[in-house]
Amino acid sequence: MNWKEHKKQLLANPEFKKEYEKLEPEYKLASTLIRLRLEKGLTQEQLAKMLNTKQESIARLESGSSLPSLSTIKKVAEALDVEMEIILRPKNRVEKVS
Repeated sequence: MNWKEHKKQLLANPEFKKEYEKLEPEYKLASTLIRLRLEKGLTQEQLAKMLNTKQESIARLESGSSLPSLSTIKKVAEALDVEMEIILRPKNRVEKVS
């Protein structure tokens, strides 16, 4: 069984799905950081040096195992030369199509 099939089975469990969805923002952030770092051709070690930190810190950010502060995200965004945008919106909002 591959990961997609396994994930589909796990998400059929309502309790698992609820917990999975609660962690979605952290995983989105982690996957975005990985994608941006790779697009810049940087290793974790190189990014860590740019941020005056250790490679292990970058690994924790990218694994989603640590929740970074806003100031840390700002520093990472600056190092990767990207804009940071934070959006807060009501839950279950239906977008209107014009």
